[in-house]
Amino acid sequence: MTLSEYKITYTPQKELQDRISRFQEKLLNNNIDGALIIQKADLFYFSGTAQNAHLFIPVQGEPVLMVKKSLRRARDESSLAKIVSMKNLKESLKEINNYFNGKGKIGLELDVLPASLYFKYEKALKPLEVVDISTFIREVRTIKSTYEINRLKEAAKLNHLMFSQIPEILREGMTEAELAGELEAIYRKNGHQGAIRMRGFNQELYYGHLMSGWNLSYPSFFDGPTGGTGLNPSYPQSAGYKKINKNEPIMVDYVGAYNGYMVDQARIFSIGELPSELVEAYQAAVKIKAEIIEHTKPGISGKDLFEMAHHIAINTGFQNYFMGYEDRISFIGHGVGIELDEWPVIAKNLDIVLKPGMVFALEPKFIFPDLGAVGIEDTFVVTEDGLQQITFFDESIQII
Repeated sequence: MTLSEYKITYTPQKELQDRISRFQEKLLNNNIDGALIIQKADLFYFSGTAQNAHLFIPVQGEPVLMVKKSLRRARDESSLAKIVSMKNLKESLKEINNYFNGKGKIGLELDVLPASLYFKYEKALKPLEVVDISTFIREVRTIKSTYEINRLKEAAKLNHLMFSQIPEILREGMTEAELAGELEAIYRKNGHQGAIRMRGFNQELYYGHLMSGWNLSYPSFFDGPTGGTGLNPSYPQSAGYKKINKNEPIMVDYVGAYNGYMVDQARIFSIGELPSELVEAYQAAVKIKAEIIEHTKPGISGKDLFEMAHHIAINTGFQNYFMGYEDRISFIGHGVGIELDEWPVIAKNLDIVLKPGMVFALEPKFIFPDLGAVGIEDTFVVTEDGLQQITFFDESIQII
């Protein structure tokens, strides 16, 4: 099989040009003379490749992709006009310095760049002033193009395929890890990239979270409402060795990742009926989702949406279990795209105004000690008219 026969989508040249142009406008408006992009997700976004490279974007003019390995792959994958070999990082940074004649500001991704590398780059780029451009990158990436939304819809189809096969696979007595393995095999056979990129330091995720019963309420480090034991203390989250029983919630909260883009989605399954308290809480979660869909328009604040959700939780009597009971989190939605923790964040203390093109996963959930958890999650895009749901699957509790 040749490379052209694989189902690989390369980022169109116009798409890259539009992204770079919007970013250069940010640089211009903030008196920054250029930026050096290093982190893999940002490299992929602006260049179309995630090879070992540095992307230099001047405030005006053509960017230069400097590739250490693999130059051939970078030229196959990226449509940028200037792609060169980088034999020596120190010399490449010196050339950038010379480009500015030793005067000006250059931006680095200081939210993700390790301190040791920061000091290395700062020294090599002197006398240029190094500034943080991570906020500008994240702002540009927040607004998705039609091309990106189509990639997200492809990931949503992958998720629907996986969710649709759960009833045939799920059985009493199998472990969570067994179920996870079978579902992840479906993912991989159908193009899931495997890796789930996250920007947050020390935040890791492998496909997503799959737990049942009491393990759904077992705490973990992960910055989300559910945790799970995992298989060992080195990776203490998601599916464990617990066996799946009748009449308990089974939450499949998985990230479909296809051609570099990901959606987040969760559904509740059960072998037999669930306790009435969990069913009522699930209905509250569905009500929160419906109310937010109805009231979300461009210009509304994510903070207001969180308050709306919290108010519904209070009215239904489940406020003590809303988004956790032991280590409660203060958001109900997070941006998705190339990374799982993009902007916007729909949170209690963040006054982020929603704009057309923003994409986020909404996840109202209720966590009960010992009983487990119930909730729903879907990915949405903000349009001129409101929210459009990207992920799709029957939202009722799936009783097997």
